[in-house]
Amino acid sequence: MEHELKGIRYQSRTYAKLETLMNRVNEGSIKEEHHKQVQSKAAGIDGMTKAEYGKELDENVAELIARMKKFSYKPQPVRRTYIPKADGKMRPLGIPAYEDRLVQSVMAGILSDIYEERFLDCSYGFRPKRSAYQVVREINQAIMMRKVNYVLDADIKGFFDNVDHDWLMKFLENDIADKNFLRYVKRFLIAGVMEGTERKESGKGTPQGGQISPVLANVYLHYVLDLWYEKLVRERCKGEVYYVRYADDFLLMFQYEKEARDVMAALKTRLGKFGLEVAEDKTRILPIGRFKGTKEDFDFLGFTFFNTKTREGKYRLGVRTSKKKLKAKKQEAKEWLRRNMHSPVSETMKRIQLSLKGHCNYYGVSGNFRKVQNFWKYVKYTCYRTLNRRHQKRSMKWDDFNRIWEFYVEKPHLTKDIWNWQPKLV
Repeated sequence: MEHELKGIRYQSRTYAKLETLMNRVNEGSIKEEHHKQVQSKAAGIDGMTKAEYGKELDENVAELIARMKKFSYKPQPVRRTYIPKADGKMRPLGIPAYEDRLVQSVMAGILSDIYEERFLDCSYGFRPKRSAYQVVREINQAIMMRKVNYVLDADIKGFFDNVDHDWLMKFLENDIADKNFLRYVKRFLIAGVMEGTERKESGKGTPQGGQISPVLANVYLHYVLDLWYEKLVRERCKGEVYYVRYADDFLLMFQYEKEARDVMAALKTRLGKFGLEVAEDKTRILPIGRFKGTKEDFDFLGFTFFNTKTREGKYRLGVRTSKKKLKAKKQEAKEWLRRNMHSPVSETMKRIQLSLKGHCNYYGVSGNFRKVQNFWKYVKYTCYRTLNRRHQKRSMKWDDFNRIWEFYVEKPHLTKDIWNWQPKLV
């Protein structure tokens, strides 16, 4: 009993397999997740909202837990909708039923606690206290400070849609002995998708839009890629080699070109074993680094990395917002301003401030001030032109607009230091 009461992270550190997990999906944890939910989230196929569910919260949660104990609870298909992408294509989005969202959230928290003790330092996406900025810093340090001459820039084709359920369950079974918990994970995987009035089965892939999807994806790639790199690639390479992964985006950096090409060939075989494949058009090896004076560059996590020099003529790895991302961000800002043209000016400015603050927090890394400033100026001038369209007879003077802008919106600035060397590379 004392073993069961210990924290999940303690258990994960202490025991090879974890038991008695399902009892943590209880009335208390479900209610806690209910209170965390955002009121304005779209409803799934059940049409249930947070406000409606909360009217009889105690009764609803008690009835849910009773069904789960009897194993009569079955997740409903997610409602599929589509949102436009910057390139004009549509991105599918899955919206779970409200109760499914609550149960998934609790189970995702349990899985996160289990695997935070088991995941390797090379993975960053969807993990607490980790961010894309840390990946950018690791790449910068590897290429600047180590013997890196080649980068394997690889992409997995449709990863989230092609996760093999059988392999995923085997990975989970390697760490979890609670069969009831695993049973419900499986039920979420096969819940299906409702597109209009048509239900589509989900024989592979992780639940679209589900709270449990990111951690399941990390578990899959922990076994498929991270451990493969740690136990095989790293050991077999005679030269220096480094690896970072953020969700399904990953990068391998090598000292020797031959080893980079050998690993690229092995990578295709490795992914194929687990039902995945490399996107050939997005996978390449390119020379980069202080000893490779090429003009080639590569994009990763919305940044472009390229060879450049300091004012003193010394080598430096340049990092800037990628052209593709910057163009998409500008288009998104322009569309938002057009849709909200007639909103109160104060409300518009507050939203712009929040958006630009988020942009600075993500893209404001060392050496990228010009691109951050470029976006800030674009939003400012686009906002000015948009507000002027509201006035048919007269235009807002620039000085008047500028005073309003400066009152609400902070100046562009950098927020992350990637040049401060820290010996954490693996």
